[in-house]
Amino acid sequence: MTAEGARATAPVACVVQELLDGLPGSVTFLVPLHGADGEVEDFRVEAASPDAVDIAGRRGKELVGVSVVETYPTVRGTALWRGYLEALEGGARYDGEPFAYEEVLAGIPHRSRFTVRASAFRGGLIVSWVRLDSGEREQSRLEVMQRLGNMGWANWDLVRSTVTWSEHVYDIFDRDPSLGPLTLEELPRHVVAGDRPALGKDIRRLVRDGRALDLTFRVGTAGGEVRHVRLVAEADVDVLGSPVEVHGFFLDLTARTRAEERLLGHERTALAQQGRLAAERALAARLEHALLPLPQQSLCLAGLTVDVAYQPHQEGLNVGGDWYSAIELPDGSALLVVGDVAGHGLDAVATMAQLRFTAKGMAITGTPLATILARLNTLLWHSAERAFNTATVIMARYEPDTELLTWVQAGHLPPLLLRQGEARYLPSPHGVLLGATTGTRYDSSTIRLLPGDHLLFFTDGLVEAPGQLLDDGLARLARTAVEHSGSDHLLDDVLDSLVDPDTRRDDICVLHISV
Repeated sequence: MTAEGARATAPVACVVQELLDGLPGSVTFLVPLHGADGEVEDFRVEAASPDAVDIAGRRGKELVGVSVVETYPTVRGTALWRGYLEALEGGARYDGEPFAYEEVLAGIPHRSRFTVRASAFRGGLIVSWVRLDSGEREQSRLEVMQRLGNMGWANWDLVRSTVTWSEHVYDIFDRDPSLGPLTLEELPRHVVAGDRPALGKDIRRLVRDGRALDLTFRVGTAGGEVRHVRLVAEADVDVLGSPVEVHGFFLDLTARTRAEERLLGHERTALAQQGRLAAERALAARLEHALLPLPQQSLCLAGLTVDVAYQPHQEGLNVGGDWYSAIELPDGSALLVVGDVAGHGLDAVATMAQLRFTAKGMAITGTPLATILARLNTLLWHSAERAFNTATVIMARYEPDTELLTWVQAGHLPPLLLRQGEARYLPSPHGVLLGATTGTRYDSSTIRLLPGDHLLFFTDGLVEAPGQLLDDGLARLARTAVEHSGSDHLLDDVLDSLVDPDTRRDDICVLHISV
């Protein structure tokens, strides 16, 4: 455009600007810029409506003076550019097809779709456009939200008898979109038979009285799947209160319902397991109490005082296999036994009972102690259940007439003798733990007990501690016994000093024998 042409269009631009100031939407007035050969090389914005917005966000007056080719370089040579030229030269209005335009701002591409209309006016072009991508973007976001939320909307026009479904409702019902949506009256026929009466009743209330509906029902699909669907709907009414239109949405609850059913199944399984464990725990406790009725007691047997301490370590069903016997035999002697069956639970308790009563029965009949151990070993070795069939035992018989204590052991810790303020462990006679091998030999040892002597039979739970060697635990027990040798409650004091309820990991059984 020449200087004269620019001066000539200036009054036109002012008039057009006054006109555009009163128009909504995006409208601009473009004047052509000619090259030396007289061809149109560019267009410049001479006026713009206040609401006009381009892809870069320039608005209203900010667009005035903008060069089309310099600002939107990819437009040149396109169908839009050719439409501009044809409208300018021929005077016919140009209505462009939707097109996409991309502009890079600060390194970030901005892509939008537009429809453009251009008309010749006073040597220039009146150009208006509508940006399509905003509505499409919102529609796309809505579709994504419906898909992610597994839901879709529906509208029933009761006056015009028209129905509109969003795309995802067809997916929920597994329905071919070519079949069209379902009316409210048709809807109950497409749900599981057991849910039809409730849905039909609520729909009748909705269309008759305008009462809102919120109901979950089951829908069968073409593939045989049953889906759980929630329908929430409400009605718009006319001035007389009659429903004229229904709006609602469908929500597919299948995944959540199945997850809830799986969780419920797990809960039922857990409750059943808890019930079984509780019953087993109660049975084990009753059985244990029947075998060892008193966790702490003091007995007088054959001139001896025998104090007993039994502390089971129970966490859930963790009943152990520690046991003891302290009885007077028919000949007036005393039988003293402490044992420890490997493992925990009902199997350990059963093995404990087997050993305890078998040993007691053989001792009452006068069977020598070494023979009792040999037969108990054979019993465990040939038992059908091998999971818990090993045990350690220490067994003694005290004869008051001779004051002699004869004792045997099967892989058990030696007894601790406390005499005249000094403690020592008695040398163990030969004997391996029960159930470990066959044909083993069990020897016995004898010691005379003197007035004032104290003897401790115990299981390993008394001397074991986390991170500590067994020998260190035995030494600690000996020192503790010496420290409390003058106490009238030796057993209680030893237990209080050695046992930490928070760290111990096994049952404890102790016989304190004093002359």
